[in-house]
Amino acid sequence: MHRLRAPLSPDDATPPGVTVHAAREVDPETAPRFATSALVTIDLQQDFLSDRPYGVPGTTEVVPAVARLVEAFRAAGRPVVHVVRLYLPDGSNADRPRRSLLASGASVVLPGSPGSGLAPGLTPHAAPLDHERLLAGAPQELADRELVVYKPRWGAFYETPLHDLLGRWGVDTVVVAGCNLPNCPRASVIEASERDYRVVVVRDAISRTSEQGLAEIAGIGAHLMTTDDVAAQVAGAAQPATPHGHGTSAG
Repeated sequence: MHRLRAPLSPDDATPPGVTVHAAREVDPETAPRFATSALVTIDLQQDFLSDRPYGVPGTTEVVPAVARLVEAFRAAGRPVVHVVRLYLPDGSNADRPRRSLLASGASVVLPGSPGSGLAPGLTPHAAPLDHERLLAGAPQELADRELVVYKPRWGAFYETPLHDLLGRWGVDTVVVAGCNLPNCPRASVIEASERDYRVVVVRDAISRTSEQGLAEIAGIGAHLMTTDDVAAQVAGAAQPATPHGHGTSAG
């Protein structure tokens, strides 16, 4: 039987009801490196907010936590990539389970619509998405090292420039937050793992989590952390080292 690898902090990061049988030490092969990390937010768009006709339960509620993460990564000078969906009216660029709904007339993250925009509070200004640029496969720059990327399927890496962008920035650790863990975040975690990234899933900054779902992604080496823990780690990694290699600490 396969045993779960220990998250970064087993006492704090293990989902309730999940027993971690591995050693308490962090596996050096999967341990996050926040000095070379990037934040990837998944599908945090207005049409997917909790109260929308096609919204995902719990998504509005996690937006403040994701906004805190975005601010922490910005302050540390680390990259932020907002990965989004844009569904054409005929559904031709959507996953097969979505196509019939879209072809029937449902308007969900329609390119150019207000509902396709990022959730309020995530971006430094209220710039609309450049849907033509995004649908053509090019990233949209919002600020220095803060971009939007369009994905045509569940995973953030499938037919997108995300892997190339992370490579240019020297990123080896991907921190995942956003909308609907069982679908797009989960697929993105698997894709990141397949590309040998170290992966952190921010359990209180992702909608539709469950004990089972969190246990499963922990089982493939993703580290489960809270918004507070990630923000502190990113801030600490951004601070210059003091003599003898000891980092500074906040009072």
